[in-house]
Amino acid sequence: MDLSVLVMWVGFALASYSVVGNDVIQTLGTFLTSNEQRVPWYILWLFAAGILATVLVYGYVNADIAYGRLAKFTFPDTFGWYYLLPPLVLLLITRWGIPVSTTFMILTLFSLTDIPSDLNLMMASVFDTKAKLGGMINKSIMGYLIAFGAAIVIYLAITRLTEKYFIDHPLREKQLKYWVAAQWLSTGFLWTQWLVQDLANIYIYLKGGAQLSPVSFGLSLVLILALLGFIFYTRGGKVQNVVREKTNTTDIRSATFIDLIYGVVLFVFKDDYLGLWGGKLPMSTTWVFVGLLAGREIAMRIHLEKKISSAVLKMVARDAGKITLGLVVSVILVFAIKLMVA
Repeated sequence: MDLSVLVMWVGFALASYSVVGNDVIQTLGTFLTSNEQRVPWYILWLFAAGILATVLVYGYVNADIAYGRLAKFTFPDTFGWYYLLPPLVLLLITRWGIPVSTTFMILTLFSLTDIPSDLNLMMASVFDTKAKLGGMINKSIMGYLIAFGAAIVIYLAITRLTEKYFIDHPLREKQLKYWVAAQWLSTGFLWTQWLVQDLANIYIYLKGGAQLSPVSFGLSLVLILALLGFIFYTRGGKVQNVVREKTNTTDIRSATFIDLIYGVVLFVFKDDYLGLWGGKLPMSTTWVFVGLLAGREIAMRIHLEKKISSAVLKMVARDAGKITLGLVVSVILVFAIKLMVA
């Protein structure tokens, strides 16, 4: 077998496991947390798997599995061994329970041709919003800030009527079926928006996937569904703790609002109607997710405790530090590879 083809498929498998193990928890974390005590894991998996398969098949039939997120990327003619490094590093970091941006960790490697060989120019490209790397960073930071600010405003407005009420009034059995329907609908909406954004992080190893044969596409789909099943079986792994430690995320009503707001933010970022964040350029959904939870936590503590404690600020800073660490590691890794292969 051509080693380049082998690297492509091994890279795809590693990226699939890393992305599913890290990013899926951002999207389905509240879904898992609020349902894991009532619904068997395989039922939850079947729901998510059905949506994933539908989105993937639709993208494949329309020759755009990545939904336009890879339009600005040039795929390499051959895949060197170093293309396996980002998903391997991501896999290790994820096992430590750190939510890392797979967009930065994986897609920056495919920007090698646009990254200058000079170290000073490399550093400058990080801040150049017209470059792929700088554009992704800019769009992701804006995603964090918008999600953070929107969550504070929204939850300051609704916490008294929703979150505080949810805490003071446990869900009654006769209300459960209505909230289950609402949450599964909001999760389905969010899951769809996430897939449209982050499938690019996986299928970039298969050059976007549009040229795959039906057999190869079927193989890729089965692999992703199997990995998704493993994540559900293990209840999300260590990264799920980022969700569990937040206030009242086990309540299906709270989870419904989180999923809905997150999905709306991702929907807004799908396209660039105002020319602010680079159109369909990929962004880090990790940053959006962490920003949303941070803003929600601050707003809720203001309502519930009438103050923002140092413990909450430390939690917010710790989560922001984790995703920033992932960004720094990603940039250093791709710069090291660029210098190595230049």
